[in-house]
Amino acid sequence: MTKVFIDGSAGTTGLKIKERLSHRSDLQLIILPDHLRKDPLAKKDAINSSDVTFLCLPDDAAKESVSLLENENTVIIDTSTAHRVNDSFVYGFPEIVGYEKVKKAKKIANPGCHASGFIALIAPLVKNGIITKDALLSCTSLTGYSGGGKNMIADYEEGNNSLNEAPRLYGLTQNHKHLKEMAHFTLLETAPLFLPIVSNFYSGMQVTVPLFVNQINGDMKIISDIYKECYNGPVVKFVENADENGFMSANKLSGTDSMEITLTGNQDKILLTARYDNLGKGASGSAIQNMNIVLGVNETIGLNLAK
Repeated sequence: MTKVFIDGSAGTTGLKIKERLSHRSDLQLIILPDHLRKDPLAKKDAINSSDVTFLCLPDDAAKESVSLLENENTVIIDTSTAHRVNDSFVYGFPEIVGYEKVKKAKKIANPGCHASGFIALIAPLVKNGIITKDALLSCTSLTGYSGGGKNMIADYEEGNNSLNEAPRLYGLTQNHKHLKEMAHFTLLETAPLFLPIVSNFYSGMQVTVPLFVNQINGDMKIISDIYKECYNGPVVKFVENADENGFMSANKLSGTDSMEITLTGNQDKILLTARYDNLGKGASGSAIQNMNIVLGVNETIGLNLAK
């Protein structure tokens, strides 16, 4: 039976992974008592006794845990930002980097939530020459408040801050931690102008990139054909018509692990949109998908996919 350790199981992502895996009969969870959760020796033993270890930690703590690894057969899946552009880690987005690469990896960096949507939209278009590597792009990402972790969840759910009643723009200095991977895995020379917005709903994410047709090498039909070829499921799918009576809701896929790629606009202006759950394909769902691929089982086991 596969032994799994979750280092950081008390955080939002760690709790979600633990909850999901606890129902799996093919896995055995290694669980440290509360007083040993941060003990280096106990963690070292748990990591090296496991077949798969999930790191659900702040960046510095994730790096420290990786330094404890001695068992060459243990697979590390790091959900932090620490190793996403580190060449010794495989980026855990199989639909982009390739399933075989993820399957063979011993160290996997789980993608960032905002970054997942942007990369899904832009990487295939740069690869196919529709967007040039020197393009200057903008990206707006609307997310539920659960992406901010325990403190933000409490802030919203306690209802004491009137400013939470309206959407709030953040990342104001244009130094958001996801920008490095957004540029790196799309091959863009310049990271996008990025507008992340948190709003008063629990989970869900909608990432949108606008394009002027006269600034790209293609049109809606060509982009549609590329997306159809790249994204035909089971987790990431291109959807022909996502119009909801003239609207698109950011929480449509809340509670699922699916990602929906859509294309709207006209002959002059195009909107590329990715919708998913920031806690699903944007976090724990992606991590479990990567584990399934590594273990050689159906990638959708333990996932809740949209119908």
